[in-house]
Amino acid sequence: MRYKRLRRLAPIERPREKMRRYGPSRLSLEELLAILLDTGTRGKDVVWLSERIGEIVREKRWDVSLDDLMSIEGVGLAKASRVLSAIELGRRFKEESLLSLNSPQVVFNLFGHLSKSKRETFVALYLDSQNKELGRETISLGSVNEALVHPREVFEPAVRLSAVSVIVVHNHPSGDPTPSEEDINLTRRLAKAGEVLGIELLDHLIVGRGGYISFREEGLL
Repeated sequence: MRYKRLRRLAPIERPREKMRRYGPSRLSLEELLAILLDTGTRGKDVVWLSERIGEIVREKRWDVSLDDLMSIEGVGLAKASRVLSAIELGRRFKEESLLSLNSPQVVFNLFGHLSKSKRETFVALYLDSQNKELGRETISLGSVNEALVHPREVFEPAVRLSAVSVIVVHNHPSGDPTPSEEDINLTRRLAKAGEVLGIELLDHLIVGRGGYISFREEGLL
């Protein structure tokens, strides 16, 4: 079924208004594409373009290319790049969600960007029995210490998500990932809290300039 032209839609039926009212999960593929494209071209409005692109995306899925999208009349490099970027972002997030976080290097690959941050950031990853990510939470922004990073804040989401284990990660803006005495004390406190709850603290990574230190690898856990 073809959609009405955009100008014929009541304001409440237009993609942006629907997203504001109901959230993105209630929008069709074509409506999401219309928001991405933003505008149509001469003789081809954004609804028509989103319908054509939707047909190709449904057919080719992750294999859709710039050439596929640009074969549609009215879709140039800018619009095709925007759509392909969104598809690639979705693919990468899907791969991350299926990734088994079974080594410190894999975790570092996800959070190595923190080495460039000038703010100390403490993140918790919640895992299932296969070390697959169930979710993640930013526990603290700023100085990381026992007062700000309380076991309750770390393990409350773990209980809610029925996580089997937790990995925590934080960065040292100085660039030196060497654990401080405070880092060590905090990690021990979190490990003890996990034991009480039956949720293992699997590792604590400190990210620094160009590398990391794993408490598990260093025998500190």
